[in-house]
Amino acid sequence: MNQELAKIFFEMAELLEMKGVQFKPRAFEKAAHSVEALDEDVKDIYEKRGIRALEEIPGVGKGIAERIEEYVKHGQIKDHDRLKKEMPVDVSGLTAIEGVGPKIIKTLYKKLKIKSVKDLEKAAKAGKLRNLPRFGEKLEQKILKGVEFQKKSAGRMNIGEAMSLARKIIEYLKNIPGVERVEAAGSLRRWQESVGDLDFLAISSKPKEVMDKFVSMPDVESVYARGETKSMVRLRGGIDADLRVLAHESFGSALQYFTGSKDHNIALRKIAIKKGYKLNEYGLFRGKKIIAGHDEKEIYQKLGLDWMPPEMRTNSGEIEIAQKHKLPKLIDHGDLKGDLQTQTDWSDGANSIKEMALEAKRLGHEYIGITDHTKGLAMTGGADDKKLLRQMAAIDKLNKKISGIKILKGAEVNIGKEGSLDISDEVLAKLDFVGCAIHSHFNLSEGEQTKRLIKAMQNPHIDIIFHPTTRIPMRREPIKLDFERIFKVAAETGTIMEIDAHPWRLDLHDELIRMAKKFGVRFMIDTDAHSVAELSYLEYGIAQARRGWAEKSDIINTLPLKKLLELLKKPKSKRFK
Repeated sequence: MNQELAKIFFEMAELLEMKGVQFKPRAFEKAAHSVEALDEDVKDIYEKRGIRALEEIPGVGKGIAERIEEYVKHGQIKDHDRLKKEMPVDVSGLTAIEGVGPKIIKTLYKKLKIKSVKDLEKAAKAGKLRNLPRFGEKLEQKILKGVEFQKKSAGRMNIGEAMSLARKIIEYLKNIPGVERVEAAGSLRRWQESVGDLDFLAISSKPKEVMDKFVSMPDVESVYARGETKSMVRLRGGIDADLRVLAHESFGSALQYFTGSKDHNIALRKIAIKKGYKLNEYGLFRGKKIIAGHDEKEIYQKLGLDWMPPEMRTNSGEIEIAQKHKLPKLIDHGDLKGDLQTQTDWSDGANSIKEMALEAKRLGHEYIGITDHTKGLAMTGGADDKKLLRQMAAIDKLNKKISGIKILKGAEVNIGKEGSLDISDEVLAKLDFVGCAIHSHFNLSEGEQTKRLIKAMQNPHIDIIFHPTTRIPMRREPIKLDFERIFKVAAETGTIMEIDAHPWRLDLHDELIRMAKKFGVRFMIDTDAHSVAELSYLEYGIAQARRGWAEKSDIINTLPLKKLLELLKKPKSKRFK
């Protein structure tokens, strides 16, 4: 229910903004982010502890709590239905196109009666957008490009949404009598950035009862196939889910078979054939005799390979190094000591510095970095020099009051078109660390973007490049960069590259992490959290780093506070020598 409610609140925020309503859009947007990031289903929260418990969710006041209650009880929100009648457009679909926001949607509907992405594409191809007020041919082409990019992602779900949904289903299945074990497989187990479907494997002495429960889950929209050991359904979230019930002796082989990418599995089967075996989801066989299958580690061992983490199983060289017994020891969940990119209500975050710090402390962090936006990103209420100095003073005061966690003074400085920064070097020097990021001019050439980023990296005060490629998975393509030059300069200058853990960022991409690692670049994993609920996103960044074969020593925020501060105080060029 969390994802459904978050979608409704996001839509209400957009629809209210179209109407020109003040303040309310931001409130609904904050609530949407919080609900989306919750570990517990809002329905369970309400049924266990009532409406007051809903009001304890960050960003959820009395009015929004009442709307959640209304949705739990009736499956709809009257205010949302009324807004949809006034503006009958596919808000979620249209806003998923880069460059299309509430004001543009309103203009499109009022002038051309465009209600859907299909309508938008048709009008753009016919050249009808360029003549609208404040549009032009360039925006028309940008929108068409966005539509095409969205088509490539059709039918896929972001890892954050998919993981939340899968965990709910796993918990549901585990509570069915007779179920001994349940695991997710497929691209979800590899922590891919997006997934096309969900695969579940189970061991149970009562497979028929398990299948009956699976196909009748509350989230099931339709049933494609229903058998005694395998069923396939369509979920309300718009994704398919499969469940297979297996015997003990085949569970490990099935887990291996349904986890690895297609290319990884083909390579393994070739190795098996060379050794005189046959490998499939039921086991590793010599003739008709099964010689491995209970445990997937056993499969790899019999094939002469070290077992490898699921995130590596993409046939990207992992098989060859597993044969040589030289697999890297990947960074693990729990290795991080703190989070170094978070936004507060000093810019576009939902919570105060104190609230973010206390939640980070609850999560077991030693430190949290506050990196609110700066003035170049005006829409966020970003800081100029004076405001940033005021925030530093506020953080110093809080550090004296709060024990058990250190609040570090940082900033997300904006990189201008030519590589300039919007905060003076004098003020940057006073911060504990500085990150900077590109937030505009995404269509510059590869040469221009590369030069722009290198100029920022050459500033002695810039410690980290935040979300280096600016991409948004399934929505916006990365900017064009010469990565060999970028990573070479990053290594030379001691500039750290971010691995943004937010499910809608995941930047750097895993292939770029592997590439940067070869140049000797160091990384930082952080949540890019804009609310206390999003501070739990570190697991996605860790998974991204693991898919990029990063080790603990590659990530600076695996360091305890004292060593991290010692590192940051060194001149950039000497930090990693």
